[in-house]
Amino acid sequence: MDNREATLQDAQMPHDSHDHPHSLLPPDPALRVKALETILTEKGLIDPAALDAIIETYENRIGPRNGAQVVARAWSDPAFLQALRADATQAVEEMGFAGRQGEHLVAVENTPERHNMVVCTLCSCYPWPLLGIPPSWYKSDAYRARAVREPRRVLAEFGVLLPEDVAVRIWDSTAEMRYLVIPMRPSGTEGWSEAALADLVSRDSMVGTGLAKVPE
Repeated sequence: MDNREATLQDAQMPHDSHDHPHSLLPPDPALRVKALETILTEKGLIDPAALDAIIETYENRIGPRNGAQVVARAWSDPAFLQALRADATQAVEEMGFAGRQGEHLVAVENTPERHNMVVCTLCSCYPWPLLGIPPSWYKSDAYRARAVREPRRVLAEFGVLLPEDVAVRIWDSTAEMRYLVIPMRPSGTEGWSEAALADLVSRDSMVGTGLAKVPE
């Protein structure tokens, strides 16, 4: 866990009472998942090898690379950008990126005047087919609460320092609506191929907790 995730998870929210029954569970989401996996494996309800294959698929073969391809095409193809604005779900499906947790997608564009940031305040709704498995900090109570209450401070902890005249818009992801942030295209990338542009797009930039990489 890096310092950024530790800061987010260590910030205890008012409702994180140690008297609550949930406090008996391991505090780290990864430990909770491991404990649940162990129980289900012992009961013969899951196959660890199959589970590992699913995780590998989302982490490496799907991961955020699909989303990066979508952003790169939006940057370089005005017609696709219009289609994305009109119906993001259909636009990404036509690129072959569809599946569970990817339905009801909305694309939101960063501009010089507005920065978009996504959070799921109730659980961890996230566009899996585009971004892969949500990171632990996205699922933490601290991020879910603080992203709404003090978004600029949270962004600063991720290294994103925005001018005061840039508005921050928070989008609350749900099972009925998931969001993909289209970061601003870096200057100096005119004429770049979609593949080269995709290399500048990180997972965090498509959640809004990061920016597109600056070309060397």
